Amino acid sequence: MSKNVTPQAPAEAASAEDAICAEAASTPESSTEAVPDLTARIAGLEQKNAELQDNWLRARAEAENVRRRAQEDIAKAHKFGIEKFAGELLAVKDSLEAALASEKQTADDLRGGVELTLKQLVSAFEKYALKEIDPLGEKFDPNRHQAIQMVASDMEANTVVQVLQKGYLIAGRVLRPAMVLVSGGKAD
Repeated sequence: MSKNVTPQAPAEAASAEDAICAEAASTPESSTEAVPDLTARIAGLEQKNAELQDNWLRARAEAENVRRRAQEDIAKAHKFGIEKFAGELLAVKDSLEAALASEKQTADDLRGGVELTLKQLVSAFEKYALKEIDPLGEKFDPNRHQAIQMVASDMEANTVVQVLQKGYLIAGRVLRPAMVLVSGGKAD
């Protein structure tokens, strides 16, 4: 039986090859149609890829421009952020110069002018959220006060006894701490 199987196998193989060749020969148009179809699809994909790459480059450039403009705006804000406050202080300077320019002044006139100038300065401070820290009699706060010395006092320990220099807050943040003397407790 093995003799019967061997001769039939080449015949079957030959008929399978003939069938494939006959199929390929019968569809020459479909194989040639597939090549232009694939070429057109590749061209379409290459065009889409080029469009996507162009869009990506444009988006990247736009993001870089936005970042650069934001940095410029921040630099300008740092540089000119104090411009309005400085304008308010110019009025104070003008008042002081006018007081010094007047030759015939009495002490009362000079004092009155200084008081008005101080009012201008306080008004400018209030306008820009610059507030005094005057902690006399308050509990010592190391975040807002700078203790210069502890002194014996009739006041409770850690209480501000004397303010040597007022402190200032700007928008709730310490600009300069108040320099103070602090009670070390009741004197014996």
